[in-house]
Amino acid sequence: MHAKTSTAALLLRTALRFLPALLVLSLVQAREPDGADQVFAAAKRDNSANRAGGGFPGGGGGWVTAPMEAEGVQFRTFSSRAVGEEVSYHVFLPPAYEEQPDRRFPVIYWMHGLGPGINGIPFISRFYGDAMASGEMPPAIIVFANGLPRGMWCDSKDGSTPVESMLIRDLIPHIDRTYRTIASREGRMLEGFSMGGYGAARLGLKYPEMFRGFSMLGAGPLQLDFLEDRPGLQPLGMRQQLLDDVYGGDMDYFRAQSPWMQAKLSRDKLPKDFKIRMVIGAEDSSRDNNRAFSEHLLSLGIKHEYIEVPGVQHEPIGTLSGSRNAAFYRAALPSP
Repeated sequence: MHAKTSTAALLLRTALRFLPALLVLSLVQAREPDGADQVFAAAKRDNSANRAGGGFPGGGGGWVTAPMEAEGVQFRTFSSRAVGEEVSYHVFLPPAYEEQPDRRFPVIYWMHGLGPGINGIPFISRFYGDAMASGEMPPAIIVFANGLPRGMWCDSKDGSTPVESMLIRDLIPHIDRTYRTIASREGRMLEGFSMGGYGAARLGLKYPEMFRGFSMLGAGPLQLDFLEDRPGLQPLGMRQQLLDDVYGGDMDYFRAQSPWMQAKLSRDKLPKDFKIRMVIGAEDSSRDNNRAFSEHLLSLGIKHEYIEVPGVQHEPIGTLSGSRNAAFYRAALPSP
């Protein structure tokens, strides 16, 4: 009870201290289905321009985004062989990084949801920073990777947006060369919201030799039929366009990338200490698909923590507030 209360208090303090960032994050990443087409339209423009290369002065998307200012956060770029050009990321370094120059730190790779991924950085970095300051989680480096506005954290079938290859083959080695990381699976974790939760799950399950575990928050899409027609899901036209642009209009390719399939393939190779956390709002339109995925993991004998947060829809603030963060981060991240 104490951990739950302290986590809720931490979220409240963070929300009050950084309300503007929360409003932006909610507008961009937590739209209800009836407003999702507007977010998707902007993301589509960003991804289309991205295929031609270049970033966006307004920070909307592209391989190089605009810098986002936040306490303790730095904007950086690196050369990605998979992409063939510069790619940006943001990184949060805890105060202990400067205070203890001989120490190495675990890394959390934060994976954003659909839309401009930089808008949530001020809130998320503040949340992590406050959790470290309060002792709820060990000091860690937080890398805000660039997954493109609708890159789905996988390599597109036509090869034009190799998001997965960029992160796995290029970004992680770059981070380990550039910062004092714990450069092994014991020192890495994935966490993400919505599209980012989908990405954290599929990459965590696909590459368990690289990560200690993953945390998927309000994750989606988790259904095997991306074009299923039922209330609460994103507009069908939006999903059809994503299927065409990212998965080449190929439902088999979509299923092959899904966390559902990755779980089947990895069931016998997950380390015993592998940590998996699922958190979903009880009022989230993706709840039923998350429940089904949790049951799928159980049927495969894959242990995980599943949490439904009462009264919460598809939005990151409430989802994080019900996540029992202290216990999870302490178990998943190495401490000195």
